[in-house]
Amino acid sequence: MDEGTELVEAYDYLFKFIVIGEAGTGKSCLLYQCIHESFKENSPHTIGVEFSSRTIRIGDRSVKLQLWDTAGQERFRSVTRSYYRGAAGAILVYDITSRASFTNLSRWLADCKALASPHLAIVLVGNKLDREDDREVETAEGERFAQDNGLLFVETSSLTGENAAMPFLLAARSILSAIDSGSLDPDAAGTGVSYGERQLRAVGSQSKLGYGSPFVRKRRRQDSISIREMVGANRGCAC
Repeated sequence: MDEGTELVEAYDYLFKFIVIGEAGTGKSCLLYQCIHESFKENSPHTIGVEFSSRTIRIGDRSVKLQLWDTAGQERFRSVTRSYYRGAAGAILVYDITSRASFTNLSRWLADCKALASPHLAIVLVGNKLDREDDREVETAEGERFAQDNGLLFVETSSLTGENAAMPFLLAARSILSAIDSGSLDPDAAGTGVSYGERQLRAVGSQSKLGYGSPFVRKRRRQDSISIREMVGANRGCAC
């Protein structure tokens, strides 16, 4: 996406996302691949937290993602934990070639449950799919962990770009579905969701219908999509 275009593009919603997981799992490279569609050579470990953004289109709506890339090292944990608050989505990354990064997922998930909104949409990501020969964590294990903990799941490669954008799309679609069903209110504090300029204009134009109008909130949209439709019959594959 052209960065100049993104700066002036109107959007319907703003979602805050955090990218979390052990150091060395490829979080920063995955995020870079999603935004720039290229691999980031010689990427150093993230120090503290780094910020980027991208606007995506889902159906007839545009969503701007605030993307907070957090450090995986233990010494930065006290800093990065503050970014869980007010997040709408979390991309939880492990390395399919590292059993330790998978074993430690429970710790990251515990932080999500303790610090983030109960509405947090979490996508579990098995990264480094390009290193299949070095795999230590089978796809079925990732699928099972995701199913047991109510997470979405996909495997990716930040090197080749395979499925790189999918975790962010899955999380955004899940949040939109929650908004459309009425289970998530963008006006509520701490959800990590806010209205963009386009949505505010649409709400304003319908204000004469009354605050509780179905045109103002809890609207069902044609681009709503179920979790099963998003990930397909095989949860280990991208849509």
